[in-house]
Amino acid sequence: MSAGRIVVVTGTSTGVGKTVATAALAAQAAREPGSVVVVKPVQTGAADGDSDAREVQRLTGVDVQEWTVLDEPLAPDTAARRQGVEIPSVASYVSRIAALEHDTVIVEGAGGLLVRLDADGGTLLDLAALLNAVAEVEVVVVAAAGLGTLNHTELTVGALRARGLEPAGLIVGSWPAQPGLAEECNREDLPRLTRVRVIATIPEGSSALSQADFERAAPTWFA
Repeated sequence: MSAGRIVVVTGTSTGVGKTVATAALAAQAAREPGSVVVVKPVQTGAADGDSDAREVQRLTGVDVQEWTVLDEPLAPDTAARRQGVEIPSVASYVSRIAALEHDTVIVEGAGGLLVRLDADGGTLLDLAALLNAVAEVEVVVVAAAGLGTLNHTELTVGALRARGLEPAGLIVGSWPAQPGLAEECNREDLPRLTRVRVIATIPEGSSALSQADFERAAPTWFA
């Protein structure tokens, strides 16, 4: 038996709300029949207590798996080199993901699409492309709301399309309580310029919600 629906979540950069967006996707998936698991192939910053997988579990209660854990909050290949440890190849992550016996598997990347996940230069883009060769993969791009997001999002979408991966949707990862002109314009321009629809807009501060409140609110964020 192998994984059913596979969703790969990437950010246009670090700090754009990718983990909360992953949790929102997991909460949405958990509303439907079937099992859900969120996988974090590589987690850095463990010495500071960082764990995106545990945060997703706290917000949603779904099953999570965290595979390679590194101490420093750096790109995975850099963190592993400084720590003096060997890390698995992207191809090995692909095999493990494809073998998971869940109806929905949501894979959260580390940082942006081209951050190196292994010592051989493998990236989340490589992981998604390899997975797509053996299963149908949905790639969701999490973007910031403010200035710079149009450029970052177009670059990310362009890199995906260059590898034959059409993004399934955009998520604005942290929408301010009082959006300014840039944020309002970006919300209109993101789908127009990328030709990818915005499937969810997540209010800033959503990570502070309890599990019950998060699960109630998450469906309202999706288009």
